[in-house]
Amino acid sequence: MVHVLSSRTLLRPVDPERSRAFYGEALGLPVYREFGTGPERGTVYFLGGGFLELSGRAERAPSPGVRLWLQVADVAAAHEELRSRGVDVVREPRQEPWGLIEMWITDPDGNDLVLVEVPADHPLRYRP
Repeated sequence: MVHVLSSRTLLRPVDPERSRAFYGEALGLPVYREFGTGPERGTVYFLGGGFLELSGRAERAPSPGVRLWLQVADVAAAHEELRSRGVDVVREPRQEPWGLIEMWITDPDGNDLVLVEVPADHPLRYRP
């Protein structure tokens, strides 16, 4: 077995500045670290128990893109906050048949972000 010490999700955006504006300003993710200089610099954001790194540049958006699952405490509050910042909501918050409350948005390159609220009575809240 490989002993993993840390992990992060890496995205190669088509337009790094536009993606930094989306993740850093629109979503408000805090910066963990930056490296390099200029528009091609890398930026690593805190992402709950992990990290999201924007580095390099892609010629075109990947197809299919990445889907990020982001657990938040209150999807309705996140919905209001993101709409006030001009983020387009692809799918409004709703409770899914599996019990989670989900809202969908996309980043500038078309990667899906699923914001998820785990209700207090959901099995994910309990460990047997």
